[in-house]
Amino acid sequence: MEHTVIKSRKTFSLKDVKELWQYRELLYFFSWRDLKVRYKQTFVGVAWAIFQPFITMVVFSVFFGGLAKMPSDGVPYPIFVYVGLLFWQFFSGSLSEISGSLINNQAIITKVYFPRLILPISSVITKFVDFLIATVILIGLMFYYGYIPHLSGLLIIPLLLLITFMASIGLGLFLASINVKYRDVRYALPFFIQTLLFLTPVIYPASIAGKYSYLLAINPIMGVIQSARAAILGTTPINWLLIEISLIGTFILLIFGIYVFKKTERYFADII
Repeated sequence: MEHTVIKSRKTFSLKDVKELWQYRELLYFFSWRDLKVRYKQTFVGVAWAIFQPFITMVVFSVFFGGLAKMPSDGVPYPIFVYVGLLFWQFFSGSLSEISGSLINNQAIITKVYFPRLILPISSVITKFVDFLIATVILIGLMFYYGYIPHLSGLLIIPLLLLITFMASIGLGLFLASINVKYRDVRYALPFFIQTLLFLTPVIYPASIAGKYSYLLAINPIMGVIQSARAAILGTTPINWLLIEISLIGTFILLIFGIYVFKKTERYFADII
């Protein structure tokens, strides 16, 4: 009788890419399952993906735009903050889902073999669907305020989404790996995300930091949001150097996250 021994590889290689492609139908299944579970027996259903960023935009507009008189680079504050919220919620939502993806699927992990990377990737795909749905409000706001984006500006949006994807996957894989052994992550992560929100120019322009605004560039999502506003709203010229910094930074973060994930993958089924 022949036996097949499956061993996890310590490093990410071309074989992992081929294996992910072979299991692409499983990736589709996990993504579709997450969407169905999220909106099953809900009152507003898929509209929740629109409702959440819209209400957040209204609250921020009232308190920060109206009462605090937060500057918005010369554009109406609601549309200014909504562009930032779109990319921020894609990043923060993906990060939360990825960090808990292994724990939430422990019954499957301990019984069946499949590439474990499928679980965090499916979490990002689910949040990307929410991102696409939420853009409906942005289109409505642009019509209302009379903003017509240039085609050349819209062409960099896929690049900005790629940077956001790499940032959430890289940091998420690291958190998911340590969350398997140390469950404190699920308690600390909401506080971390809330703190990071105020260190990211979502509710304020990066120019408000003055000569210290370069410190914000350490956060790769800062470059994404600033570039998205420049591309969609034309608030400022597109800063290609900032995009390059964000791209390089998130690529390093992605490599680090994959490295930690692959180093600890062999122990997932034992300690989860």
